[in-house]
Amino acid sequence: QRLFNQHVDSEPWEHPVDIVRHLGAVQSQDFAAAKWALGLRLRKPDEDAIEHAFNDGAILRTHVLRPTWHFVTPTDIRWMLQLTSQRIIAGTSSYYRKHGLTEASFALGRRVFERTLRDRKYLSRTALVSELKQSGLQTDNNGYMLVLMRAELEGLICSGPRRGKQFTYALLEERVAPGTRFDRDHALAELCLRYFKSHGPATPHDFAWWSGLTVNDARRGIDMIHGQLEREEFDGKIYWSGAAMEPVAQTYRPVVLVPIYDETVIAYRDRSDYLHRLSTSGQPLQENIVFNHTIVVDGQIVGTWKRTLARGEVTVEMHLFASLSPTEERDVAAAVERYASFVDRSTTHR
Repeated sequence: QRLFNQHVDSEPWEHPVDIVRHLGAVQSQDFAAAKWALGLRLRKPDEDAIEHAFNDGAILRTHVLRPTWHFVTPTDIRWMLQLTSQRIIAGTSSYYRKHGLTEASFALGRRVFERTLRDRKYLSRTALVSELKQSGLQTDNNGYMLVLMRAELEGLICSGPRRGKQFTYALLEERVAPGTRFDRDHALAELCLRYFKSHGPATPHDFAWWSGLTVNDARRGIDMIHGQLEREEFDGKIYWSGAAMEPVAQTYRPVVLVPIYDETVIAYRDRSDYLHRLSTSGQPLQENIVFNHTIVVDGQIVGTWKRTLARGEVTVEMHLFASLSPTEERDVAAAVERYASFVDRSTTHR
């Protein structure tokens, strides 16, 4: 049901922005993996289409939800930041002290960013750190990253277009048109609805993990939208999902190469549901397997994979922890071909 609602095992989307909007936010600190997270949900897996959407600002990348980068849409970025940013800032305050940062440091950072990025002068992290140093802000590399992250959380800056392989920053007000402001209850209800419709069945603890909010926030959000959700009990736990779900028997891709940090796995507090096949395979169960590129067969992790890019070719190396049937082996080969099509290369796999 989760894979179906996330559009991994169901009708794929036409455009990358539709995927991000549906899922609410897509974890993206590993940019190449995050592009494939969108690609595996597209009807035509096209890496260039995702790059264009990102460079055009149809998809943005910023710190929101848990303190890491996520893809979000321009229409969602402001209300999501208003809902989640203060909790992230409070949770990272000890890091500010560790790196010698004060509120005066962040105020200086804001002035530097407003001056140097004005009129769509997109600059890289390296260039902005140089500007911070010239303005008298002294910290270490991680400290400068925290200053940039704080400006993202405050809604001052966000991602700009890439220059080659370099990421740039932009002023949010120049990158995103003004949008409707939500009060906190409206924003919480919207985020809950978006999550449970796209990630359900899931628990309040799953939502709290994914959003960076509290379990009490999750329960309050569910209370506000429970008429639009379905409640299920399984193995002593209560799960919520979007109402009127489609049947899960219709499977378009029984085998998928799932990238690291993909929403199929990372979006849940309890990931044991994906490990049942491994637990019966006779191999030692590795809980941290979910922090790899994984091979998923019928909703179960059966191994890991990694890619090596060369001129015109991609090699996909697989490490299987469970045996595959001949049909599953053919499906794995088809999944590898689909990934190769995404990166526009011929393929070998082993």
